[in-house]
Amino acid sequence: MKKNAIIYSFRAHKTSKAAEKIAEYFGEGIEKVDADTITSDLFLKYDNLILGVPTWFDGELPSYWDEFVPAIEEMDLSKKNIAIFGNGNQVDYPENFGDAVGVMAEIIESQGANIVGKTSTEGYAYESSLAAKDGVFTGLILDFENQNKLNDKRISSWVDSLKKAFR
Repeated sequence: MKKNAIIYSFRAHKTSKAAEKIAEYFGEGIEKVDADTITSDLFLKYDNLILGVPTWFDGELPSYWDEFVPAIEEMDLSKKNIAIFGNGNQVDYPENFGDAVGVMAEIIESQGANIVGKTSTEGYAYESSLAAKDGVFTGLILDFENQNKLNDKRISSWVDSLKKAFR
């Protein structure tokens, strides 16, 4: 049986809200892990990972992920399926919408991880995003400020795709 985890900061309000909904839709078989206390051993313990990576400031990783990047850069992730979700604000930050999702995807992909859970860029209005590649985002990006009513539908659809990818 494959081990699945959703890793996010338990202190990040919007990310926690999304993570709880993702875990609810995923059902049994997913462990919640606090990104603020993640270790290399714990990260490597799972076969399939969902990472909560909101975009901070002008397209930056949150400090808890930024501090863990050097550890990730030492890992072999070639046998891991990793999905990423994050929050962005396409109205106030249209020039770096959801950038942290793209930054994290690049880091883990360079370590051999299989990125799963890519989503369409349709329905979003932004100028640029490091998460957008060839018409898709490298994960799920939620906009609580401007498209909150779409979050449940987006999460539900995304989790359905992850269940297939995590088999």
